[in-house]
Amino acid sequence: MELSDGAIITRLRQAQRMVVLTGGGLAAESGFPTFAQSQTGSWAHYAVSELATPQAFVRNPRLVWQWYAHRRMLAAQCQPSVSHQVLAQFEQLIPEYLLVTQAIDGLHARSGVANLVELNGSLQRSRCFESGEVFTSWEEEGPSPPICPHCGAPLRPDVVMYGEGLPQRALQRVRQAIEQCDVLLCVGEIGAIEPVASFPFVARRVGALVVSIAPDESIYSILADHALSTRPAATLPAILAALRAS
Repeated sequence: MELSDGAIITRLRQAQRMVVLTGGGLAAESGFPTFAQSQTGSWAHYAVSELATPQAFVRNPRLVWQWYAHRRMLAAQCQPSVSHQVLAQFEQLIPEYLLVTQAIDGLHARSGVANLVELNGSLQRSRCFESGEVFTSWEEEGPSPPICPHCGAPLRPDVVMYGEGLPQRALQRVRQAIEQCDVLLCVGEIGAIEPVASFPFVARRVGALVVSIAPDESIYSILADHALSTRPAATLPAILAALRAS
């Protein structure tokens, strides 16, 4: 696909309902390290099973909390990339817009996207281990992990840990949006896990246009109607300009 393809630009301009799907690729654009890249210094000696599973949190909640606090600090040092900013501006141009991400860095929220589903949760939130109540702020001084102010149970990071399933309510919202969309835009490297990997099937079944923008081939580019083999930051600004021209 070439961005100059008039038919594609027309479909994008005519879109009334767009779903955008992103993953860790955009996090890399902002310099946010992957899980493995974050395991430096004293963290290099720990296995995933010790840092990022619900069983690990039960065994050593302090260690797991501190690991995610480390990753939250790394995310805070990053800024939303050009791609994050452009995708946030898409929301102002598309009547019904939903951005769905596998990333936990919180950069899409910081870029200003309002209609956002963070499938794997966010480092910027915690939740009560007992009740599941979600918090966006907590006392950094004091116990580690912090304590739920309502029941006294420990707070855990509001992220999907290894071995946990994706939240069904969020998946239901996303699937409904895709079943009603005109365009599904798959941007950057996206984890090929189910049911996310099936989203292009769902979109194509309802007649939506599926477009992939990523430098490397993946299940998303293979299933797309049109694939742009390029970095998102090199292409998304031109798409934004085309949408604004309409």
